Amino acid sequence: MKTTPTRILSRRDLGTLFAAWRRPRAVLWTAAGVVTLGFLIALEIVARHYGVRGPITNQAREVVFSPRSGPLLYAGLALTMVVLTWRQRLVAAGAAIGIDVVFLLARWAVGADPNFGNGALWVVLGCAVVAVTRRTGSERALLLKGAGLGLLLVAGHKTGDTWLLITSETRKTVLDPYVATADQALGNPSWLVGRFVEATEPVGGHVLHLVYGQLPLAAALVGLYQLRHVAAERRFPSHHLVRTFLVIGLLGPAVYMVFPVVGPVFAYGAEGGQWAVANLWPGTLPPAGAPHPIPFDDITPRNCMPSLHTAWATTLFVHSRRGSRGMRFAGAFWLVATLTATLGFGYHYGADLLAGVVFALTVEAAMRASARGWDGAAVRLVAYGTTVFAVLLVSYRYLPGEMAEYPWAAGPLLLLVTASVVLGYLRTTRRWEAKAVPARQPEPPRPAEPQPELV
Repeated sequence: MKTTPTRILSRRDLGTLFAAWRRPRAVLWTAAGVVTLGFLIALEIVARHYGVRGPITNQAREVVFSPRSGPLLYAGLALTMVVLTWRQRLVAAGAAIGIDVVFLLARWAVGADPNFGNGALWVVLGCAVVAVTRRTGSERALLLKGAGLGLLLVAGHKTGDTWLLITSETRKTVLDPYVATADQALGNPSWLVGRFVEATEPVGGHVLHLVYGQLPLAAALVGLYQLRHVAAERRFPSHHLVRTFLVIGLLGPAVYMVFPVVGPVFAYGAEGGQWAVANLWPGTLPPAGAPHPIPFDDITPRNCMPSLHTAWATTLFVHSRRGSRGMRFAGAFWLVATLTATLGFGYHYGADLLAGVVFALTVEAAMRASARGWDGAAVRLVAYGTTVFAVLLVSYRYLPGEMAEYPWAAGPLLLLVTASVVLGYLRTTRRWEAKAVPARQPEPPRPAEPQPELV
């Protein structure tokens, strides 16, 4: 007599399930998910306090209402599709485009803005629903990871927008005079590169604006390259670019709250309007004197220290080293062009860039260590990078006058401590890679060929 299979878990099944959840990696991912959700809820509450929508509400509204960034939503869909087969990718892309066409026609009929991207979000959410209702085991986990990665990319952007709003609302004064004074030890690079960009207009400015604005696209291309084998191998690599990008975007704005800076084009240029110290950038160097906090408007984000564009471009450069020759060249080009743009447009000081490099390599080292397992070298590298980053911030805040007075000592010292983090990262990661590659075993000796008998 045949028995009908039941969906009720037995005591043994429940024990196996709870044992799986007690595994260190499962506990880590669960804790990370809870912390992330709590962080998003906290940002939502703070944003509501200031009369605007938070990241959760903004992302939920884009299911129906007009999205702010269609390309971002399709980039999230592209990340989700790395877990799908080619046939499934074609179906998902076709569904997203079809849904967007319906939304565009409806918006055209009512006279609304013809924005797109709802279809991409619908498909990503649909993948999550399919994973829960139609998949089991490792296939369910893989599809949920893909959908989660796509949603996290969009949520990270929304979170950054909320962070920037909070910095402008809560930090009424900025510390630009301190950083501008400390930057004199580096030769005022923002003023120098700003003049260079001005002299190469309009070609130089257009190229740099394109590179600066399309950094997320470049990162998405490198990330997709790293994840290109996920569908075939049915697993994600232990570490990839998108993980570090998201963590940098999550942690970086918290430093803005500690060290609010708006940038030379606002504090010393025409963009600052009546709040600027004077209209000096990039034609006239900032005046010497005792630095002090200056009041600023409640609109301009305090998003300079550290330079997250520099941090992201540095991470992009690091991850592009394992790609093809064209990718390695593109990664180097994007790094140089991004550094030139951040200085040449007056968005950052040179001191911001040094802090951004140290911040990026420290986060990247921590993410790689969490993927491969922590050891003494990893702890020392992350601790050293964190210490150097803290020392840079403290020196910019409390020793700018001394740094400007003795540039021959302070400037090389700033470059030296930054280079020490770069060198420490290179030495440690190369040692990790050498240990990861198993030593080549010597080939066993071939059996001797039988010799013909002599007659």
